[in-house]
Amino acid sequence: MKNIKEALMKGRMQRILSLLTVMLGTLYAASSKADGVMTLGDMALTITKSFEGLAKLITAGAYMAGIGFVMASMLKFKAHKDNPTQIPIGTPIALLFVGSALIFLPHIFVIAGYTIFGGTGGAAGISGTTGL
Repeated sequence: MKNIKEALMKGRMQRILSLLTVMLGTLYAASSKADGVMTLGDMALTITKSFEGLAKLITAGAYMAGIGFVMASMLKFKAHKDNPTQIPIGTPIALLFVGSALIFLPHIFVIAGYTIFGGTGGAAGISGTTGL
């Protein structure tokens, strides 16, 4: 009975100590950020920086999923060749199209971004070799 009480007390002390550690860590983090006043521009810059990481994550996920779908379509093409009555030809073709679309998705985002927001512009005029 004494061992059970000691174990319960030890568990309670560990919980209290861990809670105290979290609280002190939170107070330390809050006090270190409280020194600098964040303006609206600073907040917008922080949000913009986080979107860059999100864009890279979406790009990497699209490439990986696209490669996975293309590889699955190759396996389905082989399965269709081995047993055409079991696997219809539409399944591997659909997987191939979905995989191709996912692989080209990041490029479509870049093109759409240039179309909507404008790319690197220059002065309009004649360029190249002319007869004038």
